Amino acid sequence: MDPEPITADPPHTEDRPLLTQSWLDLAFLHWAVEPGVVAPLLPAGTRPDTLNGVTYVGLVAFRMHRVGWFRLPGMPYLGSFPETNVRLYSVDMQGRRGVVFRSLDASRLLPVVVGRIGFGLPYVWSKMEVRREGDTGGYTSHRRWPGPRGARSRLVVRVGGLIEEPSELEHFLTARWGMHSTFFGRSL
Repeated sequence: MDPEPITADPPHTEDRPLLTQSWLDLAFLHWAVEPGVVAPLLPAGTRPDTLNGVTYVGLVAFRMHRVGWFRLPGMPYLGSFPETNVRLYSVDMQGRRGVVFRSLDASRLLPVVVGRIGFGLPYVWSKMEVRREGDTGGYTSHRRWPGPRGARSRLVVRVGGLIEEPSELEHFLTARWGMHSTFFGRSL
């Protein structure tokens, strides 16, 4: 089946969202790769989503801000924390576009445990920091649990200007309204 169109608005609206959240200080880095390289890393029933014959591996670092359950206000402390994720871009058998998370580092233990146990996501509890000084943003992460303990990352980026009109690639990478995952051996 052909993938659904790429749109700035979600193709399906959710009357009762499970989570609400805002992202701040976002760094969005991507590398083009051949689809066959990442295909073995995707859940059964999905394939790499491509644009002009290539797919992308993303490294996304940001501050999660006031994550809340359902439509309740976000939690000031527990719901606000740095996160860095490595993601792949996928499409399932019904043509729904999504992301596949290969790793998610977060600095709050409770969201890590809920993400791992409740959703089967590869969250890792990490000591993290996000800094902004002038036109430079910095992101650091030092893994605590479950591992590999001691793994570290440091990312420094120059903050770009406001994007007035997103390119085809920017739409492709950001217009993702779902996630593909395997949980208890079942593709979601």
